[in-house]
Amino acid sequence: METKTDIIIVGAGPVALFTVFEAGLLGLECVLIDNLDKVGGQCSELYPGKPIYDIPGVAFQTAQEHVDALLEQIKPFNYEVHLNERVNSIDEICDEDISSWKVTTSEGNSFQAKSLFIAAGAGSFEPRRPPNIEDPDQFLDKGVSYAVRDKEKYKDKNLIIFGGGDSALDWTVELADITKSLKLVHRRDAFRGVPNTEAQMRELVETGQVDLKTPFVIEKLIFNKKIEGVSIKNFETKEIEDLACDEILFLFGLNKKLGPIVDWNLELSNKKISVDTEKFQTSVEGIFAVGDINDYPGKLDLILCGFHETTLAVQEAYRRSHPGEKVPFAYTTSNTKLQKKLGVSE
Repeated sequence: METKTDIIIVGAGPVALFTVFEAGLLGLECVLIDNLDKVGGQCSELYPGKPIYDIPGVAFQTAQEHVDALLEQIKPFNYEVHLNERVNSIDEICDEDISSWKVTTSEGNSFQAKSLFIAAGAGSFEPRRPPNIEDPDQFLDKGVSYAVRDKEKYKDKNLIIFGGGDSALDWTVELADITKSLKLVHRRDAFRGVPNTEAQMRELVETGQVDLKTPFVIEKLIFNKKIEGVSIKNFETKEIEDLACDEILFLFGLNKKLGPIVDWNLELSNKKISVDTEKFQTSVEGIFAVGDINDYPGKLDLILCGFHETTLAVQEAYRRSHPGEKVPFAYTTSNTKLQKKLGVSE
């Protein structure tokens, strides 16, 4: 069975969700396809509890709160979400006026639309696994994690964090106040994160809230039905040290790749999809790329930039769905028709 819609969106992160909102204001319907098991993209999958401070008008939100707010915002509109599905193929259907795109997924579902939006964040991604540990995934939910999904999980626990980038530093600072003890292990006494966050971490080391272990690498896990500790090896002296713990966070970053997108015959730049800055259209007419997946001069990987990009891209999607018609424009603050759509009119 094939579903026809106005816009097919590959991805279900914040920019994809805001695409649904902008499309809904113009009366366009959307279908979202994501290979994750939940909406929210990296915000929900990798760092739901991480604070976000740069959304205009919102002084503070966690990543998951941001996703939840977007889901609340798009409640008035018709859209479908297909999770745990990967796009297997994209085929152009040539019409007399404007071509359509047929998308087939790994679950055998088929969708057709005049416009295809790629809002896949960083593309395909998965956490980097710890070196020297065979099949570390077998220890997931038994004391090992690759991301923080619930901060309360670490309350009053003995926690060890491995890593030297932004995520490791962020969560060291964020969790130091609630853990019973916290050790940060890195292979060298130099970090790749934001200098201000590193400075905060070092202040916590000085006050004794964090125990910094460098230069160490992981040697083996100590396991008995659940993680009980870890053996680490000094990178210089080769001495082994055993550390007891309740929980381990491996925060070595992500392996990012475009995945099957590289086979879609789109022009690429800096391992991202090239777009123009008028419509945020790719090198193929009718296919748009918005959010972190795209590249253009001056590009910044910020959620708010993705919101701007998809707002303009949706304007062109309307023209494709309604050729010859003027794109309607009105302010939600004063237009009663839009307020009725949003369910806020009296």
